Amino acid sequence: MTDGSTMRNVHPPQVAGMFYPGDAKTLDAMLDDCFADARTADIGTPKVLVVPHAGYVYSGAVAASAYRLLERRADAIRRVVLVGPAHRYPVHGIATTSAERWHTPLGDVPVDLEAVSALARMPELSINDSAFRGEHSLEVQLPFLQETLGDFSLVPLLAGDIRPERLADALSYVWGGAETLIVVSSDLSHFHDYDTAKRLDGATVAKIETLAGIDLDGGEACGCRGISAALIEARRRDLRVTALDVRNSGDTAGDRNRVVGYAAFAMEDAATAELSKADRDTLIRAAGNALAEAVETRQMPEARLPADLSPPLRAPRATFVTLHLDGALRGCIGNIVPSRPLYADVIESAYKAGFADRRFAPLTASELPRLTIDISILSWPRPISFADEADLLTKLRPGVDGLILEAGPHRGLFLPAVWQSLPEPRAFLAHLKDKAGIGDAPLPHDSVVRRFVTESFGGPFMAS
Repeated sequence: MTDGSTMRNVHPPQVAGMFYPGDAKTLDAMLDDCFADARTADIGTPKVLVVPHAGYVYSGAVAASAYRLLERRADAIRRVVLVGPAHRYPVHGIATTSAERWHTPLGDVPVDLEAVSALARMPELSINDSAFRGEHSLEVQLPFLQETLGDFSLVPLLAGDIRPERLADALSYVWGGAETLIVVSSDLSHFHDYDTAKRLDGATVAKIETLAGIDLDGGEACGCRGISAALIEARRRDLRVTALDVRNSGDTAGDRNRVVGYAAFAMEDAATAELSKADRDTLIRAAGNALAEAVETRQMPEARLPADLSPPLRAPRATFVTLHLDGALRGCIGNIVPSRPLYADVIESAYKAGFADRRFAPLTASELPRLTIDISILSWPRPISFADEADLLTKLRPGVDGLILEAGPHRGLFLPAVWQSLPEPRAFLAHLKDKAGIGDAPLPHDSVVRRFVTESFGGPFMAS
């Protein structure tokens, strides 16, 4: 597990004085400036952060938009698994250092030697001190982490020539619980003109937010393997991804002829994720406005995104909107694949629930004040592996799982809210089969069942 390099107890700074200030006082002041310039997003507790790694003058404020989210859980985090690309030395598999501590102008950070030892079971892992000489992708994250967390241990990993699935396996070994934070270090596109970079990076951001970027390449993000590995785990573990800030060097400190793209993302548990009350109210009001407009026009309203819309409401999400009239179901329609910003998807789902649900007549103006609007934000649907119907029943999580059942031409979906009226798994599945058109027959051999979780909230009709 070694390349023969000399053991060093402390890994010294490689880019202090270049990518960030080399003395503690100036570094503290620059970090304060980065946080002051950072954009804010009110989201829950992140398990994974994706952050850029350029010089602080270029990408520091973008990175700070992610690190500021750690303030609410700084006391809980005791370990940071830090993954980045190797820029200066070819790495086969995953490289770590022999150092027991990493030093920055703000002090030393201990390496979690026990976690490194656990990773040593993977043949892809090697101790390769040479790969870290002059390398900046991990080092530039440490002062931000020291500023926000104080005391923590580090698992430093450089990802080289390795399949994202195997890197995801490495992350799973050290995933841990609330005490462990995963940080992926990556910039986006490199050295395009400003407009081209905006277009390319926009497409990459959409891939990441919809968990579709499990095959990113180096042209999209230099830390493509780390991001893809994190997204593989996000699919496995029901994480929700939000882009916090997206800019490039043409927006910060460089010219616009040859820019580098930067973005910060947060990944949080979809089962416990919660929008702020302000964002929830914004969505309920957007749905109400869409219904009120459609009552007059009988057409789907155009979803114009407000300029001050928060990052969580700009993120692509799949939603269902359920309408109740005096407590009785009045319509329910939505999407299972995220393809548009959350704000826009709620507008579309609300319109269809009110005017395209074939079980009900179109809404009328007199019904609007009596409506309640319930919004469900769906996680990425995960396939359930099962041998037969009896086995499937044992794997359902009452009150938690939404289910999508597909078998040939048959398809049915139940939101988790259906458990309230069908709390027993056998009855839940039986009614879902009936909805899909299968009836009492056994599940067909080609059945695919996927589960999802939702963030659900609602309130009485309101419009501005």
